[in-house]
Amino acid sequence: MDKLKVGVIGGTGMVGQRFVTLIANHPWFELKVIAASSRSAGKTYEEAAGKRWALDVPMPESAKNIVIKDASDVKSVA
Repeated sequence: MDKLKVGVIGGTGMVGQRFVTLIANHPWFELKVIAASSRSAGKTYEEAAGKRWALDVPMPESAKNIVIKDASDVKSVA
């Protein structure tokens, strides 16, 4: 079975970080899009969330280079 492509809106916040870790390690899903505020848009996930990483587990390698989309721009998220 092919993995389902999914995204997280609000991915740089604490709850979003948790969703990113759960999806990155899930056998059914592939994390393709992370959206957040305009402050984070255009940065890689590692640049945007790295210094604010709030979890005890490390940031998933598969998420580090995903470029953040602007959550307020619905067209860019799709």
